[in-house]
Amino acid sequence: MGRQIKVPAFDIVMCLSRALDLVSPHVVNHHQRVAYIASCIAAEMGLTKEDISVIVIAGMLHDSGAISLQERISTMAYEIRSPHEHAERGYLFMNVFTPFAKVADLVRHHHVPWEKGGGVEFRGRQVPMGSQILHLADRIDVLIDRKQPVLGQVRRICRRIKKDSGREFVPEFVDAFLRIAGKEYFWFDVVSPSVGALVAPRGKYGIGALAGMETLEGMARLISHVIDFRSRFTSVHSSGVGAIAAHLARLNHLPDSTCRRVRIAGQLHDLGKLSVPKEILEKTAKLTAKEIQTIRAHTFHTYRVLQTVKGFEHICAWAAYHHERPDGTGYPFHVKGRKYSLCCQIVTVADVYAALTEDRPYRKGISLLRALGVLEKMAEKGELNPMLVAKVRENYRELDMVRNVAQADALKEYENFSQIRPYKT
Repeated sequence: MGRQIKVPAFDIVMCLSRALDLVSPHVVNHHQRVAYIASCIAAEMGLTKEDISVIVIAGMLHDSGAISLQERISTMAYEIRSPHEHAERGYLFMNVFTPFAKVADLVRHHHVPWEKGGGVEFRGRQVPMGSQILHLADRIDVLIDRKQPVLGQVRRICRRIKKDSGREFVPEFVDAFLRIAGKEYFWFDVVSPSVGALVAPRGKYGIGALAGMETLEGMARLISHVIDFRSRFTSVHSSGVGAIAAHLARLNHLPDSTCRRVRIAGQLHDLGKLSVPKEILEKTAKLTAKEIQTIRAHTFHTYRVLQTVKGFEHICAWAAYHHERPDGTGYPFHVKGRKYSLCCQIVTVADVYAALTEDRPYRKGISLLRALGVLEKMAEKGELNPMLVAKVRENYRELDMVRNVAQADALKEYENFSQIRPYKT
């Protein structure tokens, strides 16, 4: 585990895109379809492989700023009210990660209408042509009725897009689309369940592999914000879990490279919670049985999404097993023994410790000392590792200081994020 991780960037993009699509069956594969349509238009326009790749990655993440179920579903309407709010949030997510600077700019402007050339600028900023391609691709996809054979819809879709050429869309891009639209294979590809496999080869040129712990930590920070910033109650949770877990790993004298991977696992442990609507996360009343089942599924989704990332095999288990228990009574895999490794147990303890002391819609966070008491009772029952709980007791002030520093940084970014308001039209 000491060797350097080298992770294909597009694997990370794909796993985040899939997680974002878990929120509702209405949006499944929307990101991938938009990325595919946009890549076909860009290729027809003669863009370079590198430029196409950036457009593909932006397409895979373009609705990342739509944080509620209602907002996400609303993006699937052809005419959207206040579309720039979620685009700006998506920009703020992407812009914290330097390799995604170009991607962030495309996401920020992917709903700017062309307006006979007026769309070259928006609010004093130049709009990249890639954003206009995404805007067109996005609207093409939402016009497709998933319940009907796609070829029977081509004429209607093309008519609508032609009607809005010049007003909503760049005419040259519309012309490129119409040339592609005459080929049946294009439509079969768009609605194919395996459209992601078609997109993947086109998204690998712009960024390549992510190597080095600092780069991977930057990507994990981006993803943790996408996970946490959907609700003020979770806005700094993953950053806190990552910090506590990494420091607890150090207190157990694990190698620095392992400690940093544990931090990444802590930051990604709730990735599957993107499948949980914000409306459930912020519900103050008692959850229904169905809502509880939805929440409990999040660890499974974390595992299935992260297991597709080459080089993340250990991080995947450490992150996804955070509701497992040493005695095998946890969920959803009921692992124990060697499969439930020390690093898995560290993330588990960090998650419980952080969650107990944080406010939630249905309760206030408890004090550190009360949280320690809860941890110790869980350890007595075999639900947590007693040795790790003892480490927390011995070093809780130090652990809390480390957690506070990490969460203070995340809170600053969340405050900027939460101040976004709808643009006046």
